[in-house]
Amino acid sequence: MPTPEALQVLGCPDPVRAFADAHRRHQLLALPTSGTSARPRTVVRTTDSWVDSFDHVSELLGITASSRVWVPGPATATMNLFAATHADWVGARRVDDPVEASHAHLTPATLRRVMTDRPSALAGVQVVTAGDRLESATYDDATAAGIRVSHYYGAAELSFVAWGEQADRLRPFPGVEVVTRDGELWVRSPYVCQGYAEPDQQLRRDAEGWVSVGDRGDTVDGRVNVRGREGGITTSGATVLVADIEPVLRAESTGDVVVIGLPHPDLGQVVAAVVTRRDDVPHLQEASRRLLDVAQRPRRWIHLEALPLTHAGKVDRVAVAAAAAAVMGSGDRG
Repeated sequence: MPTPEALQVLGCPDPVRAFADAHRRHQLLALPTSGTSARPRTVVRTTDSWVDSFDHVSELLGITASSRVWVPGPATATMNLFAATHADWVGARRVDDPVEASHAHLTPATLRRVMTDRPSALAGVQVVTAGDRLESATYDDATAAGIRVSHYYGAAELSFVAWGEQADRLRPFPGVEVVTRDGELWVRSPYVCQGYAEPDQQLRRDAEGWVSVGDRGDTVDGRVNVRGREGGITTSGATVLVADIEPVLRAESTGDVVVIGLPHPDLGQVVAAVVTRRDDVPHLQEASRRLLDVAQRPRRWIHLEALPLTHAGKVDRVAVAAAAAAVMGSGDRG
């Protein structure tokens, strides 16, 4: 989709002001995807596709002109740019320290780190997390610390899709329809982008306006269950999906779990589970035997004290795989 008129807003000295200027001019925006699990692409969208959701976000989070909003992540991540432009739109003040904040926009990994490094900094703050799954264990720890937590699932292409307290309690965001086709989530909403700037990239959109970015999941009793991007691992001739394995292990763990494929000279790849708590391993091994098919069960269990993150605060799967390979090479398998 050639779009010479689209503004590369993240290249502007002040992206938030540039967004407001683009909205007044009815100018399209060009925004890069995160590229954490695939080649980065440039999403082209109207400013209205964000602005039309601002009132809903304000109501869900209770953000007003008197609010103080902490957005510590870089504006190069679209979720952070959205948070900053929304705060600016309603007249809220952005602050540089969580102890000054009434509201905060964080990734789940950043939330966990703040709770560890500064246990009382977010007490009483309304936090919304996105960019990765907010598991029930982190949600429970946060609420026990006096933090009010919301969570949403979305994508750079789709904007908001589902909202709730944590990953297992999501329902469609206002104005959004969600259905499942062959295990993939399809979305129809006013917040979807127009397409990609790269001519060789096409957004998966059908004739009725339904769009998918390949995330797997299902919808049950009005809830949206997201299992993530497909991420196939081919091991001993069988292909298993990360999106089918990770939720099972995460539901049984007390720390973080990331499933990756590691090279193997005979099997092609082996399924490996990277955990942040060593004492999770025996329980997860038992759970995998009980809950997963033979091909899905991790053959390698690797402990990392903390998962590598991207600049935007999301789990960096490429770096996780590299760190896991280094641990395997050293002979320490957790």
